[in-house]
Amino acid sequence: MPAQENNIGNRRLRSSSISAIVSISLVLFMIGLLGLLVLDSKKITDYVKEHVQLTVFLLDDAADADIKSLQQLLARSEFTRTAQYISKQQALDSLKHDLGEDAVKMIESNPLPASIDLLLKAPYANPDSLKKIAGSISKNKIVREVSYQRTEVDRMNENFRTVAMVILIFCGLLLTIAIALINNTIRLSLFSKRFLIKSMQLVGATRGFIRKPFIGRGLINGLYGSLIACILLSGLIYLIQREMPELKQLQDWQIIGTLFISITLFGLLLSGISTLFAVNRYLRLKIDELYY
Repeated sequence: MPAQENNIGNRRLRSSSISAIVSISLVLFMIGLLGLLVLDSKKITDYVKEHVQLTVFLLDDAADADIKSLQQLLARSEFTRTAQYISKQQALDSLKHDLGEDAVKMIESNPLPASIDLLLKAPYANPDSLKKIAGSISKNKIVREVSYQRTEVDRMNENFRTVAMVILIFCGLLLTIAIALINNTIRLSLFSKRFLIKSMQLVGATRGFIRKPFIGRGLINGLYGSLIACILLSGLIYLIQREMPELKQLQDWQIIGTLFISITLFGLLLSGISTLFAVNRYLRLKIDELYY
């Protein structure tokens, strides 16, 4: 009979530990997923901004030497990431490719101007900087016009601000839910041990002696949950990179490593503290209160 009771107790212990580990790992996985988005948000934002194009249209009678000089000047500018010269013929070939040969066959002469296409560095891809840059370039004697998608740039920056605010609010809500969920899971897992905790206290065991094994188990559960969450995140990152190879350049393994370490530390800290509070709660209860 005692052996059977021990087996039942061991099964309950394993079941409560598994439940705690699964809950911790799922919550940490969601936190890690959001953390990955937050940590990569600047790289994603910079990636999008660095593909904002500013086109400098040139006069038809511009001398080759003046064009080359302007291109070199723009390429050396602090705001420029790349500066590519597009000749009149290249512009026409691109139009033919987009519209088809038949659509431009009736054109007798090439009406398209030569241009220099600029891709800007991320800090300069905002409405104020673009306006100043465009105004400065327009003063050059061989420049006909400087063009960029003003409406799209305004909308892009507004969307970035909105997304950042939504992510910040969602982070706060998820963190609050995560703390409450993990804390309740650990408290429920210790509920079945409340009589054992009180019995140890009644026979003279110190509070530190009673807490030690439970906190140790809580830390182990937190470690296992963190490792499972990191494995799930690694699998998700692998799938994303396999399905969308163009996103590989946005992945920074230093950031990912920092995220995994943070998840592990957060899991250990939260699990340990929650276990400590739960054990202290049962230590403070009177014997009659254990039945409610």
